[in-house]
Amino acid sequence: MVTDELHVPDAFKTGMRRLAAGVSLITSRLDERRVGLIATAVSSVVADPPTLLVCINQGASAHAEILAAGIFAVNVLAASDQGMAQVFSVPSRRHERFQTGVWDRAVTGAPLLGSAIVAFDCAVVRQIPYTTHTIFLGEVRAVRTAGSTCDPLVYLNQQFRRVAAL
Repeated sequence: MVTDELHVPDAFKTGMRRLAAGVSLITSRLDERRVGLIATAVSSVVADPPTLLVCINQGASAHAEILAAGIFAVNVLAASDQGMAQVFSVPSRRHERFQTGVWDRAVTGAPLLGSAIVAFDCAVVRQIPYTTHTIFLGEVRAVRTAGSTCDPLVYLNQQFRRVAAL
């Protein structure tokens, strides 16, 4: 099915819902205020220096803190973290964030979730505003991986899911 030019944004959203993506909890800290949000727009940029990008909506509650603090952590969630993802996905549950889970402080000061299958501690080296979002490039300062278990949480068709082994 081909869409006409007027319906491309809607078709784009529908199409992107079909692109399975890992679920990451992006966290930051400004002074003693911890913030976080769920994101699927996370990608590696280069390996030397190790750099990640995250795309954050400028209207998100954590956007201003990430911009001001100049740090963020990418906590890649395990399937067992689905409840945590739901709390961080709903603005009305903002008061519940950081109430559960084991939290550590990264080298930069960003909050790290103890159950994450991997956590990347990043310092912002560049931010690029683009329409409703800011693309943050973060140079990785430290990486913490969980044990040998790797059961990631994924997002597909507006639902959290698990990866099934073939």
